[in-house]
Amino acid sequence: MADFNPYQTPNAYVEDVAGDVDGELAGRGTRLGAVIVDGLIFMIPGVFAGFGFAALRHAGGMGVALVAGLIGLIALVIINLVMLHRSGQTIGKRLLGVKIVRTNGDRAGLTRIFFLRSLVPGLFGNIPFAGPVFTIVDGLFIFRESRRCVHDLIADTIVIQA
Repeated sequence: MADFNPYQTPNAYVEDVAGDVDGELAGRGTRLGAVIVDGLIFMIPGVFAGFGFAALRHAGGMGVALVAGLIGLIALVIINLVMLHRSGQTIGKRLLGVKIVRTNGDRAGLTRIFFLRSLVPGLFGNIPFAGPVFTIVDGLFIFRESRRCVHDLIADTIVIQA
């Protein structure tokens, strides 16, 4: 009984991940950080587009800011889609050193990532009344032992250290 320490950290065992995955599951904080970084990056051209649109409506000027913001947003979407296709990473995920893979360790394709991880949960999230509940539940699933959100379960993916 001397070997048991009631204050030691618990051992985490991921039961629902199939196959051998080369890599450690990404931490919850790291995943949150990657989402925040991506949001901040998209916010920069979004602010330009918003200010440009508002100025264009009210004063008839600032069309340059609107165009620059829209071009920036389109460029970021294209860059992120290319990165997701090649490495399973967005800019934020790359900066924080995590990537999306299938539960068996294979590369997750762009269609799986885009449609099953983003589009399907996004559509569920837009259902009146139930959508916000789904969005909250999706995020709270990260606190399970497997650290997989609902969108990970739908797409059969996990997020690991890159």
